[in-house]
Amino acid sequence: TPRVGLASLAVFARVSRSQANRSQVNRRRMDLSQFLANGGHGAQEEGLESIEIPGRIAVVARGRFMLRALCRSFGGSSRITCAVTDQQCCLDYLAVEAGDPYQLLICTDYLESGSGFDLVRQARELHPNIHAVVLALGDSIPAECLDAPWLEAVVAEADFVDDQQPLQAAVMAVLGGHSYRSPSLRTGILPYLSCPRLTPREYEVLDLLASGLSDRQIAKRLVVSDETAHTYTKRLLQTLNVHNRLQAVLKGMRCGMVQI
Repeated sequence: TPRVGLASLAVFARVSRSQANRSQVNRRRMDLSQFLANGGHGAQEEGLESIEIPGRIAVVARGRFMLRALCRSFGGSSRITCAVTDQQCCLDYLAVEAGDPYQLLICTDYLESGSGFDLVRQARELHPNIHAVVLALGDSIPAECLDAPWLEAVVAEADFVDDQQPLQAAVMAVLGGHSYRSPSLRTGILPYLSCPRLTPREYEVLDLLASGLSDRQIAKRLVVSDETAHTYTKRLLQTLNVHNRLQAVLKGMRCGMVQI
């Protein structure tokens, strides 16, 4: 039997750790761009589908649920050709314009890797004609970015949960060449948060929504019909007093009901 030296074992251990680290990074990062290109939008959310955006759209968000939900806000738009969860991957997509430049970048402040604010800064420095809107899950703008000329629009999560209009207003503002800050960022006062009591079934549905599941997938998980799963989701939205799944999960997070 061949003898394996300690040096060889040490090299093998380093390689194994390196492969494990790369695997962990790949699991954290997600790219749904090809999925969207093949028509995999799923259920549409209310929101941005009525806004005409002639150029390409990039969506960058932390986690599978947030990424899919923001993409669905645009309805069936085929203009979304970048849907990822980390800063560098988005910059790589933006660099490949192929005669059809990106016109709009929507991102959250927190990403799987990198920062939404830093992404917008780099994107607008490299591509001056792109417009950008940041959805601030932390309800604030970093002090060093407050007066930055590259930061066009920011929507606080609290304002989006309270009313979906701020995100629409932000997109329309930047496309029109204007800047935008949602109400709580202008006043410094967060809207009142009402946290209703959920039933055990509503908690279960909220948790499944936060996992990024569609009504059909929820139906399979709960062993009920698609129609029943849709009814569960509709009742949850009514209980939380929100308009769509994204608002439901964000409000659930703010009320401490769910995590993503």
